[in-house]
Amino acid sequence: MLARLALPETRTRIRAEIERDGLNNWGRIPSWECVQISVSPQLPQYAGETIAALATARGRDPLDVICDYLIEDNGATRVLITSIGEADIREILRSPSALVGSDGNCVATYGVVAQGMPHPRFYGTFPRVIGRYVHEQQLLPLEQAVRKMTGATAQALRLRDRGLLEEGLRADITIFDPADFKDRATYADPHQYPTGARTTVLVNGVVVVEDAQHTGATAGMVLRRAPDGTVG
Repeated sequence: MLARLALPETRTRIRAEIERDGLNNWGRIPSWECVQISVSPQLPQYAGETIAALATARGRDPLDVICDYLIEDNGATRVLITSIGEADIREILRSPSALVGSDGNCVATYGVVAQGMPHPRFYGTFPRVIGRYVHEQQLLPLEQAVRKMTGATAQALRLRDRGLLEEGLRADITIFDPADFKDRATYADPHQYPTGARTTVLVNGVVVVEDAQHTGATAGMVLRRAPDGTVG
């Protein structure tokens, strides 16, 4: 891939396809100003910069800049895309068919997972739904929001013994104050945990977060899909 990105004919083809189809990432992207460097292992100093800003600073075409950047960063660059509208988010969230997930990986304010500028959803997806759309805007009831994050998701993923508060199931439980559970992570400052000083989390029946502080327990386990398609 990196070798092909260096070829003029590859860049010519990419330009032609963007000219024909527009700039896309599961939906139309308005411009290179909406593409921001998130995590860049070889070039960490550019985390938070947009491709448009880098192109302007270097006086070069954005496509050449991003191709050269990917080559220099050994193809490991992660980006944030700003393209979805708030009205669309509200419409999707209200749908009974829509579930809530972060699409994020492990992050923390320390260690190797604290690098770069990850999407704020890694820290704030669930408190954003509960704090903004349930508590502030009353877009949907708390019970429906929680179901979208737990039981309904477990059902969709075919998890055999998780997702509900029920005898005999795994005790994966989050205890929180709905009035004090708001996201604080932003694009400019993403490494911020949500509010909620009393938040407590149990994983497989073991307390791993107590009063918003990690206890040091590592009670998680790898879940594997069985031949019948269920997971547990």
